[in-house]
Amino acid sequence: MAPPLEVIGVAASRIAESLSAVRPLDGPPVRFLVVDGYPADRRRAIEQAGATVAGALYCQVLLALAPPGSRCAVVQAADPGAEALPGGLDWGQIDAVAWTGSALSLTAMTPEVTRQLDLSRAVFDTGRPYFGSCWALQVAAVVAGGTVEANPRGREVGVARKIALTESGRTHPLYRGRPSVFDAVAIHTDEITRPPPGCVMLSGNAMSPIQAAEIRHGNGVFWGIQYHPEFDLHEIARLVTLHTDALIAAGLFADPEAVSRFTAEADALAVDPARRDLAWRLGVDRDILDPSTRLTEVRNWIEHQVLPSLGNR
Repeated sequence: MAPPLEVIGVAASRIAESLSAVRPLDGPPVRFLVVDGYPADRRRAIEQAGATVAGALYCQVLLALAPPGSRCAVVQAADPGAEALPGGLDWGQIDAVAWTGSALSLTAMTPEVTRQLDLSRAVFDTGRPYFGSCWALQVAAVVAGGTVEANPRGREVGVARKIALTESGRTHPLYRGRPSVFDAVAIHTDEITRPPPGCVMLSGNAMSPIQAAEIRHGNGVFWGIQYHPEFDLHEIARLVTLHTDALIAAGLFADPEAVSRFTAEADALAVDPARRDLAWRLGVDRDILDPSTRLTEVRNWIEHQVLPSLGNR
């Protein structure tokens, strides 16, 4: 298995500091494959905006939560010529798969999209524990027979408010430790419009009726969320800057100065979560400010899906 992905420079120290209070689970080491859904041009734009590339960020989160000695390899699935697995790896060297968000849309079946659909089918076929955020949920839903379209209510960005657990969600291990209603960091334009067969809806809100789901397809089980627990306020603030014009056009910000105020306050609160004045103005609480709370779903996936599966191999 490839060594853990290294995040260099300021991003590495910032992420490490933000995750320093997260306690790893006990158990044997896990070998993760992270599928980064972003095309190369968007990865470059993310870096230039001061955010962390999605695959690198996901690895840091997984390795903070997983038992010590766990490792992580990344595949850039949207890139032309990308292999399904990083060089030198086979499925026997992978215990679990986590999938990131993306700037792509399933409303346009480009090669960057269809390559990822093929890889998702392969992951289901392996039966490996399978998890992901936003784009990942949409990809898994389409592979399993569902549909994804642009959300008629518009873009959900910054914070997804009042995500409410369904009856199934209240008893599902994905949400162990979550209250029945909570907020989460989010940024997406598309949503699942028709759930696939074998889909159990676990949560939703006024913007998207499906904010989380369990999808069973082929040999596999996927736990997915429409929001982004891997993002803290710094990451979402940086991504907001990439969408300044679109967010103003959608009426979510009045002008560039309003975007700048939001990003400055979000960045400052990410540095000092004790700033009650900023938390009040941005309307956030420990759901987003406390990393252990924010990462509940990722931890639960590792604890209740990944670690138990290791004893079956």
